[in-house]
Amino acid sequence: MALTLGAISATGFAPLNFWPLTLLALAGWMALVARSPKGWRTFRIGWAFGVGHFVVGLNWIATAFTYQAAMPAWLGWIAVLLLSLYLALYPALAAWSAWAIQRYVVSAKTTVAPAFSGATLSFILSFAALWTLTEWLRSWVFTGFAWNPLSATIVGMAEPAKWIGTYGLSSLILLVAGYILRSWATIRSSWRDASVAAPLTERQQFKEQVSVGILIVAGWSLAVFLPDAPAPTATPSTTIPITVVQPNVGQADKWVGAKADANFAKLARLTAPKDETPRLILWPEAAVPDYLEAGYPLPYYDRSPAAARARLTALMNPGDLMLLGALKLELDKSGDVVGARNAVMTVHADGTLGPRYDKAHLVPYGEYLPMRPILSALGLSRLAPGDIDFWPGPGPRTLDLGGFGRAGLQICYEIIFSGQVVDREHRPDFIFNPSNDAWFGSWGPPQHLAQARLRAIEEGLSVVRATPTGISAVIDADGRMRESLPMHVAGRIDTVIPAAHAPTLFARHGNMLPVGFALLLLAAAIAFRRRGR
Repeated sequence: MALTLGAISATGFAPLNFWPLTLLALAGWMALVARSPKGWRTFRIGWAFGVGHFVVGLNWIATAFTYQAAMPAWLGWIAVLLLSLYLALYPALAAWSAWAIQRYVVSAKTTVAPAFSGATLSFILSFAALWTLTEWLRSWVFTGFAWNPLSATIVGMAEPAKWIGTYGLSSLILLVAGYILRSWATIRSSWRDASVAAPLTERQQFKEQVSVGILIVAGWSLAVFLPDAPAPTATPSTTIPITVVQPNVGQADKWVGAKADANFAKLARLTAPKDETPRLILWPEAAVPDYLEAGYPLPYYDRSPAAARARLTALMNPGDLMLLGALKLELDKSGDVVGARNAVMTVHADGTLGPRYDKAHLVPYGEYLPMRPILSALGLSRLAPGDIDFWPGPGPRTLDLGGFGRAGLQICYEIIFSGQVVDREHRPDFIFNPSNDAWFGSWGPPQHLAQARLRAIEEGLSVVRATPTGISAVIDADGRMRESLPMHVAGRIDTVIPAAHAPTLFARHGNMLPVGFALLLLAAAIAFRRRGR
């Protein structure tokens, strides 16, 4: 049952967006945990729920593995299962901890909850708090894998994220699920005791509980199923004109040498200026295979760096500036290549290079192979193609682009890490998120987009995404989609960057807010239980 409920809960994520099912599945899971007689059984219930939740939500990883040295699809599903078996430990820990607090930490002096659920108010509060804490732990333990926080299911109504962050918002979802559980238990209890005249106070409590529940469900349904409200006309935009390019170059064609010129031609056709207005040109991650910097061993060059940059400047007006994903090599003292950087480079219209950003949060097994000597000996080096690994950069950085403002950079996967996307000492005017979602299947790109929208809300900054196959988008500081290009469509976006808001509470204090909020919920759970409420 827990495994099934976990699978149902993941349907709330994009592209399905069945968030009411997520709430119901969470409520059912909480009932199973609350009624569990033993701690070890509780842990298994939590772990089974997590396995179902992550196997369904992360199914796109199976598709991604088919692009790694042409691995078979079934091996990708094994990877999804193995990753889910690990990630499921976090909801298992949350479930067991909430059960243990309910049973051992707090006093037994309390009003007994309805028999159907066994879920007291203190249990629900502690469950919500512990989910938040374990979701936050998941974002950094073993370098972290923060994909699909629970709050991504309600990105269209994620306003509280600007105060308590993504992980704090997840606790609110658990609180609503707990309310649904208690409301259903109350309804069942009233049906069972319908032949007995209930005290007036109990009838009033029942009516209040059901009424509030109806308002919550109706309000959330209205917020989600109606289209996003258009950005208010009073919200100003910057004067930074941009051209976002989506060439629709698939992963199967991206690194085929014979198709390199055709791929570049797609980028060039969509980049050509429409007038003489200076603009900021934004290309996807790893947009070109050419090395733009001099000094590398000659065998690495298909064309000289000067010629590679000249191909770019031929597409630009004199006042244009281009940000594009490219590769940088690291050499040892003898001149041998020992590493690489996944970078965003700045190219001026005169062919000179400006500031560069190196990706800091790399993808394990995709951009580098952990414990390479051991895993290579086991024949697993195919998980990270090539003989060298990518090296991480120093972390969030703001690039000064002169008249085009200050850009915060986050390459692809990095945008999913709440509280880790901005240099807080040098706040940017917007965040540029070049990405390569071409190998993420049909579920990965919309999920990636949802998490980018959460970053915009949290930080009060616009986010601009450029991807090779979609979904490229311009997201305003409220998380609303101003412009977008659908998946598997070649196109360009010509617009201006929406203005930033003043720094939000979360932008100033980061993840200390959701962690603090969770601890307050935990304290309230213990306090309410001890006072018999």
